[in-house]
Parts: sequence; structure tokens; C-alpha cells
Amino acid sequence: MWKSLLLALALLPGLTTPVAAQGAGASPAAAASAGPSADVARHIADVASPDATVQEEAAVALGKTGDRKILPLLQALREGSVYVRALPEGKKETLIVGDKITEGDRTLVPLFSAYGREPIIGPDAKPVLADLSSLEEVSTGRSLRIAIRPLIDAFSGQSDLVSPDPATRRAAATKMGYTGDADTLKVLQEAHGKESDRWVRFAMDEAVALIRLRTGGEPERVAAAETLGRLRSANAMEPLYQIAGDPQSPAPLATAARDAIKRIERWGLFTQGIEIAFQGLSLSSILLLMALGLAIVFGLMGVINMAHGELMALGAYATFLMQGWFTAHFPAYFDYYFLVALPFAFLVSATAGLILERGVIRFLYGRPLETLLLTWGVSLIIQQGLRLWFGAANVDVTSPRWLSGGIPVMVGVQLPYNRLFIMGLAAVCVAAMYLLLFRTDAGLRIRAVTQNRGMAACLGVRARWVDAGTFALGAGLAGLAGCAITQIGNVGPELGQNYIVDSFMVVVTGGVGKLLGSILAAIGIGGLNKIIEPGMGAVFGKVLILVLVILFIQR
Repeated sequence: MWKSLLLALALLPGLTTPVAAQGAGASPAAAASAGPSADVARHIADVASPDATVQEEAAVALGKTGDRKILPLLQALREGSVYVRALPEGKKETLIVGDKITEGDRTLVPLFSAYGREPIIGPDAKPVLADLSSLEEVSTGRSLRIAIRPLIDAFSGQSDLVSPDPATRRAAATKMGYTGDADTLKVLQEAHGKESDRWVRFAMDEAVALIRLRTGGEPERVAAAETLGRLRSANAMEPLYQIAGDPQSPAPLATAARDAIKRIERWGLFTQGIEIAFQGLSLSSILLLMALGLAIVFGLMGVINMAHGELMALGAYATFLMQGWFTAHFPAYFDYYFLVALPFAFLVSATAGLILERGVIRFLYGRPLETLLLTWGVSLIIQQGLRLWFGAANVDVTSPRWLSGGIPVMVGVQLPYNRLFIMGLAAVCVAAMYLLLFRTDAGLRIRAVTQNRGMAACLGVRARWVDAGTFALGAGLAGLAGCAITQIGNVGPELGQNYIVDSFMVVVTGGVGKLLGSILAAIGIGGLNKIIEPGMGAVFGKVLILVLVILFIQR
């Protein structure tokens, strides 16, 4: 037994040695496969040449290899962070250096390989830090930096084309269409075959046509112009205009360019109309939120609340405060601040409305002129308070990432998420108000007080508390409108003045207490605003709408 055990122990090194040798031999092979080819290594060495011509030719040759591990070296050449280190036996090594580290009188830098920017590891298995004075800087002239810039852009574009984010891939394809060449054309065509997103494929088709329009022969350029017209590419307008206006352009090419321009311009008018209509709907949603609160307050108490716009501004500033609070205390959850800001803005404005009603307005019921003057004075006080607290300048409210961007529905038309959210919020508020007024006991009391205050009081309804709660509800709806407006407009002390007149017109046109009338009036006035403003300006547009509203009421 002991002899067998000793024999096994004697054979064990022999059995394990080939395996170890095989493992040891695999590492150099892997390293060799991961390293640069002989031509790439020679070009990397030539990049450090004192001859500017040799240096530029080597950099361009590296850029044309298509090897993405060359990109860090090209970027370092532009930044001036390529150095040469002397090796034994008179050899030199081209390196990339990292950020400088100061230790007393010495300046140390971490070293990275020129190919792939891998950290260089020393015998102690730690990254090497070299004294900057022991390295020789590779000088890069202006002509070299100009020559490698398009190469860097091409590499970056190729990297972005394989990004998991469709928006990044689409932006990369669009950029390559402006700056690409024949090599870029091949990259785009290969990526197009693997692409599954419809709008990224569209951007690639557009980029390919733009490159062919710029670099191809006459038949290719004519076909590219026709393709761009068929794609309705707004990005192609400038080169198409240049071709159409150039007297030296061949007749078939100029004709194709003019036809493409006409086609794109007609489509542009159509998409502009869709955008105006969509913007009008989002503005109508804001006006509807404002008008719901105004209509409830006016219909129940007969109070013309001139401070309603400032209650909206309070909601907007409450959103700004919630954004700052999340930034300071919960930066990792910043994208959720807006969901918390919605109820917070409602509560802030509702509380302000409750204080206003219980503090002063309840003493002025039945005196409409005094109430109007009082609420106008309150609006000025709130405005001045906002100026003193936040400053006269507008404050910046950043949209969360889930409200940034939009849904592309057709060429040239993208429906922004923030406007879709506002329209959805308005729809939810309208549905909630309908359920509150017509499906709850609280709504029954509100309608009873609105129709016959005395009889409702005789039946045990506390009319004064109904007034207070309703005023707070209307103010809270204005706060929600203020929270929503932060996503599409400026937030300043005079924010409410921009919407109060339109909101009153919605109430008057739609009818007090009529939800359907308020919805239709908000859509009509918001849409007219967006249609008239581009041609007549904001002020004259509002005057014209006011005249139309008066004529509508007097009919």
C-alpha cells in the first residue's frame, strides 16, 4: 500500500506538468491574439516620429484600419497625452499617459498601452506610475489634429451604432450622414441589415442617401436625391438647395433636387399643422385644469378669483422646491421627484386657497366687486412674495428622464412624452371631478349648495364648510396646472398672468358647471392660440380670441 502511494506521488508532478505547461503556454498565445498586428504596431511606432508627414500618414492609416482599439490613441493624440518611454537596448515604446499626480517636486502619471489603452502593470502587479520627466512627449501639430478629427468621429459613430439605446443609434446614423465617406457607407449598410428599430433604419437610409448625394457619381446622386425626397428628409434640405441653385449641376440632378425639395416642403407644412394641433391640445389641457377650478368656485360662490393664476404659480414653485429637495436628499431617485411633486403642488395651492377663503373671502360673499378687487390684490401680494423669495428671474425645472423625448409617429412628427403626460393628467382630473360631483355625497352637497344655498342649509348641509372645501379644491386644481406647466413652459413670478385671461374665457364660453362645455371651450381657445400666435403674436392673438369669444356669447 505504501509503495503504491509513493509511486502515485512520484508520478503526480509528471502528470501535472504538461497541464501547467499547457496553461502557461496559452497565456502568450492569448496575449498575442489580443495584441496589434505587425502593421498596426509599426504605425503606432510611427505616430511618435519627429517627422510630421510620417506621423500624419501613420495616424490616418491607423484610423482606416477600423480597429476600435485605436480610438483611445487617436483621442490621446488630439489631447496631447501620447508619450514615448525609453526601453533597454535602445528601444522605445509609445504610450498613453493618464491624469497627473503630484508628489512633492515630482509629477507622476499612470501609463496605458497605445493599443486599447490597457493599464501597464509592473512586477508588483500594480499599475505603473512613471515620472513625467522621464518620458518624451509626442508633439502633435495642427494639421495632424485636423486630419484625425474625422477619424475619431467615424470611430465614435461606429461605436454608437451598436449602442443598446435606439436614440443613440439614430443620432449616430444622422451624424454619419453629414460627415461620412465611402468607408462609412459600408459600415451603415452592415448595421442596417442587423437593425430592428424602424426609426433607426430610417435614419440609416437617410444617412446612406446623404453620403451618396455628396460623394457618388451622377446616376448615384440623382437616385440619392429621389430617395431623400421619398423619405421626406428635412436634413437633406441644405444640400438639395445647393444642388438646385448651382448652375453647374447636371440637369437631371438639379431636376431631381428640385422635385425632392417640393416634396419635402409639402410634407413639412403637413407635419407643422400636426405639431400645432398637438401643442394646442396640450395648452388646452392646462387651460382645462385652470378652468375647472375657476368654474367650481365661480359657480358655487359667485367669486371671481383673480388670484387663481398665482395659485397656479404656487404649484409650479412647489414643483421647483420638490426638485431641489430630491436633488439634495435623494439624488439617486431624482426621476421620481415629479410623481411626488404632483400631490405636493396640489396640497400647497389647496392650503393657500383654504387660508384665503377662511381668512378674507368668506366675509365678502355677495359683494362681487369687492371680492374681485381683493383677489386681485392678493395676486399682487403673492407675485411680490415669489419675487422676494425666489428672485425675479425664471427658475429652472428639469424634466425627469421618463418625460424626456417622445414617440415618433411619422417622419418629422414626434409626440413629446411631457405633453402626452399633461393631456393624460387633464383627462384624469376631468374624470375625477365628474366622479366627485356626480357619484359622491360630497359632490351632492356641492351641487345642492350651488343650486339653492338656503334650502341646502335647511337640510343640514354646512354651506360655509362646503364653500371652504370647494375653494380649496379649485385652488388645488390650479396647483396641478402649475405643476404640469413646468414641463413645457417657463416658471416665474408672473406665470399665472399668462393663463388667467384664457382660463376665464374658457369658463365663460363653456358655461359654469358644464364639464363638456369646459372641455370643448378649452380645446377651441387653446387651439386658436397656437394657430394665431405665429402670425399675429401673443398679444394680438389674445385680443382677437377675446373678440371672438364676445361675439360667440352675444350670438
